[in-house]
Amino acid sequence: MTVTSPRHDLTPATRTRRVPRWVWVVLIAMSVPLVAVLAETPDLTSEGLTGATLRFTVPILLAGLGGLWAERGGTLNIGLDGMMIIGSWTGAWVALSYGPWAALLGGVVGGAFAGVFQALLTQNLGVDQAISGIVVNMMAIGLVRFLSSVTFAEEPGGSITQSPTLEQLPLVSLPGAELLLGPLAGHGILFLSDAAAITLGLVTDVSVGTLLAFSLVPITWWVLAKTRFGLRVRATGENPAAADSLGVSPYRIHYLTQGISGALAGLGGAYMVVVASSLYREGQIAGRGFIGLATVIFGNWHPGGVLTGSLLFGFTDALRTRQEASVNALLLLGAAILLARCVWLVAAGRRKESLWYGAFGLPVLLWYLFGDGVPSELVSIAPYLVTLVVLMAAHHTLRPPAAVGVPYRRSEE
Repeated sequence: MTVTSPRHDLTPATRTRRVPRWVWVVLIAMSVPLVAVLAETPDLTSEGLTGATLRFTVPILLAGLGGLWAERGGTLNIGLDGMMIIGSWTGAWVALSYGPWAALLGGVVGGAFAGVFQALLTQNLGVDQAISGIVVNMMAIGLVRFLSSVTFAEEPGGSITQSPTLEQLPLVSLPGAELLLGPLAGHGILFLSDAAAITLGLVTDVSVGTLLAFSLVPITWWVLAKTRFGLRVRATGENPAAADSLGVSPYRIHYLTQGISGALAGLGGAYMVVVASSLYREGQIAGRGFIGLATVIFGNWHPGGVLTGSLLFGFTDALRTRQEASVNALLLLGAAILLARCVWLVAAGRRKESLWYGAFGLPVLLWYLFGDGVPSELVSIAPYLVTLVVLMAAHHTLRPPAAVGVPYRRSEE
């Protein structure tokens, strides 16, 4: 009898090892200095853009971590934007009397209450999880408008749409960093000077609120991956009925994860008023909760992936505040990424899939070479375009928790 190998062992896709996502991230990061030289836009690797990227990244990162907690526990949290709005208002209100440190706590409490309220809607009242998130978003807009009319509008310098000026959290720098890296950053040596300038942006004049936010990434990973509570959260997100049969209450886990989710989003809102700016202003969240939710998908429901997506979206957000030439350089960077992916897929034998990247990459390159640049309005939607490209590239590797968005009722089991 003849024994033949399974057909799937012979396909090009399985004979080629997949490149880990972190490798692509490193390659993209290394290509930025080259693009800066080719496009004559040194601002792409400047200390100022790096610092701005950190400030724009943190609110998205905190919203993303909030969405991660909710979805790993099996609940869909579309209300992240509303939780950030409530957190920004409560943070500003507390900051007026007790200062910026208390503002962070105020944002956490306000966001946590919004998260628990959403859990009440879904767990006790049976409201659809998507609809409950929309309710929280709409409620937050009207609620903070009313609260501002009876608080900030009565204060000197405040109004119904904004708070008086608030004290900001202190900035810290790594001692000696400017002395050691400053001269190298100004020498114009490819990669070395760029790395020095970026490092300076990461370690000088950084808000303590930024350090606190980034520390939550390894903490989230450790709790979810290494603790008994994290195991219960993950089990509930995959199979709540099985978790229930082992004595883990899915209802309790859903309440806890929604509360944690809201607390993190609220902290992101408070960060907006005492770090990213110096006051509360209506509309300043500007959809960052939804972008944070996109980072959860971008990061394949892992804290490190959420961080990577947040940095990417924060970078594109920061570019809006910089030189127009830096924005145009994004076309060259985008074309390089798309065409490099196309070539790699061809080499891997995945020619049909490579056509999509070539079809997008070549027009983008021609746009950069012969076009009139990127309209400033287009930059504001760059995070969403990047999300679509990434999902197109990684849709076959995405694995959400099995029970996300699926209501659980013990009586139905």
